[in-house]
Amino acid sequence: MPSITPCLWFDNQAEEAANFYISVFGSGQILGIERYVEGSPSGMPAGSVMTVSFELDGQRFTGLNGGPMFTFSEAVSFEIPCVDQAEVDHYWSRLTEGGEEGPCGWAKDKFGLSWQVVPNRLLELMKDPDRAKAQRATDAMMKMKKIDIAELERAADAS
Repeated sequence: MPSITPCLWFDNQAEEAANFYISVFGSGQILGIERYVEGSPSGMPAGSVMTVSFELDGQRFTGLNGGPMFTFSEAVSFEIPCVDQAEVDHYWSRLTEGGEEGPCGWAKDKFGLSWQVVPNRLLELMKDPDRAKAQRATDAMMKMKKIDIAELERAADAS
């Protein structure tokens, strides 16, 4: 069965982005770098980085330096399941450095790529068989930027 490798289109920051993501996730590596050759139809300078193959937590990615004509949008994002508030805080602070905070656990990094920083506890609360409790947790999440697990639990337990 073939695996799927997301290809992320950058203007000219694919190598910088790959190194940034590896630093954020702590377990990753650059797998290879391909460079543009002289006379490339892309118009990119010979010797500049064309693609960077890298891995984050076992998931392969390709970063492509293709120029400024395409940019990221919120239509595609990567979800990061977090086991606790410390993980939420880590990913949130690192990914929003030079980027921007969005609603409901969404963050945009400095390259414009969207991420969802989602504590596992949020999903558990939203699936609670007590539908009123689940709704209170959902309502609390809708008012947040970075997800605060303790606040979700307080809201869910309120009657």
